[in-house]
Amino acid sequence: MAHKAKGKMEQAKGKAKEAVGKATGNERMQAEGKTDQVKGKTREAAGKVEKQAEGVKDSLRGRQKP
Repeated sequence: MAHKAKGKMEQAKGKAKEAVGKATGNERMQAEGKTDQVKGKTREAAGKVEKQAEGVKDSLRGRQKP
């Protein structure tokens, strides 16, 4: 869950950077903002995959006989 939350925060930070970059005409800041958004989306996706993997692992444990 931590990955998902961090991903959302990184996306928000990226959107803010991109907006400030556009407002000030700073192309580098705009690019950094877009990069932060992609990193955030990647981190969020990793969190979702991690959660699904834990669910599969738990379901397999439940099916094994002691």
